[in-house]
Amino acid sequence: METDGITTPFGRRAMTLGMLASQAIAKTVPPDASVDKWKLYRWLCEARPKLGISDRALSVLNALMSFYPKADLLGSDGLVVFPSNAQLSLRTHGMAETTLRRHLAALVESGLLTRRDSPNGKRYVRRDQQGSIDEAFGFSLAPLLARAEEFEQLAAEVVADRLLLQRLRERVTLVRRDIAKLIETALEDSLPGDWMRYEADFRALVTALPRVPTPENLTPALSSLEALRAEIVKHLEQQIILQKPVGNAGQTERHKQNSKPDSSSDFEPSFKTKQGRDGEAKREELAGDDGSGDEKTNGRYSQWPVDLPTPAKGVHPQPANVSDALKPYPLGLVLQACPEIVAFGPAGAISSWRDLMTAAVVVRSMLAVSASAYENACAILGPENAATVIACILERAGHINSAGGYLRDLTRRAERGEFSLGPMLMALVRANEKPARQAG
Repeated sequence: METDGITTPFGRRAMTLGMLASQAIAKTVPPDASVDKWKLYRWLCEARPKLGISDRALSVLNALMSFYPKADLLGSDGLVVFPSNAQLSLRTHGMAETTLRRHLAALVESGLLTRRDSPNGKRYVRRDQQGSIDEAFGFSLAPLLARAEEFEQLAAEVVADRLLLQRLRERVTLVRRDIAKLIETALEDSLPGDWMRYEADFRALVTALPRVPTPENLTPALSSLEALRAEIVKHLEQQIILQKPVGNAGQTERHKQNSKPDSSSDFEPSFKTKQGRDGEAKREELAGDDGSGDEKTNGRYSQWPVDLPTPAKGVHPQPANVSDALKPYPLGLVLQACPEIVAFGPAGAISSWRDLMTAAVVVRSMLAVSASAYENACAILGPENAATVIACILERAGHINSAGGYLRDLTRRAERGEFSLGPMLMALVRANEKPARQAG
């Protein structure tokens, strides 16, 4: 067990006031004091910047603490560990002996350890007849137990400083992004104002940010950036109030004007319209003047005429009420006309409109119909009718070159009041009944 006196170092190592203070602190440890040694070690790792010790020195301290047999440092025990340098080198992953001695000296100077040198400077233990430790010479861990509360407080401070720095850096990043995008928006829209001055001030503040930030230098920088952002926002709000823009507050996309409104989407193949008599014949077939002809007509069905007459030349049809003209047909009729889609329903069955719409989403992806084309169809035709059209397209998928382009064409025709689902469904019903009649 430890003696009550002050021990001095062996050999030419000088005694310092710091060593004397460490030994005096170690003597104040009450016998009932205890602390988990590995929890204490984690506190030391957190508080390392404030303790002024290196990570290699902490590795040596970790090896020394591993020689203490118990999980808790107890004030009633002798807290002296006495491993040789060879054993310490093994537990520090082969650290050289000279490096080991240097870090041991740093731990002693920082007050984390105290030396209990033997008369000859060796580390050993003397036991009594019962095998208990009578006297040990080596390194005492008593200063760690005596300063446990101090280490815990230092670790908490370091963690709090790190969190504060992290939040300050996040706020600086957000303010920088806001300022840059606001100035960019003002310059792109040619709003009046001294935007170049704002940009110069912003660049000056960003350039002044330190490479290694701390809470002390980030706080005033953040205040300056927030003041600049507030000034820019105020100026922009004044411009917006003066201009009184017309539009939806939720509209965030720019208006895109298409000089060719009849052109198809870039994501889907376009229809090639033949010129001359052939093209006129195709248009007459698509308008439904006769039901004869080949089923495969550049992706459109000639057997599915619309139920509205083709307008005469120079006469423009009046758009019908889409919601009235395209009311959902009975689900039983849809499934009778389009039995192929049943396999794509939940659990391989369709018992409701919800199941049909779920299956239509799967089929839409399988037919390479873009999401925008399907969403536009749902908006114009309604969700039920859009799902019905997808089911019809699936039935005749082998006769359609571009399912997405065909759906867009039907949607445009429905928007003009030139399309109805009835003829399409009835044509499929008749086509599905033909094999049964021939077999009978």
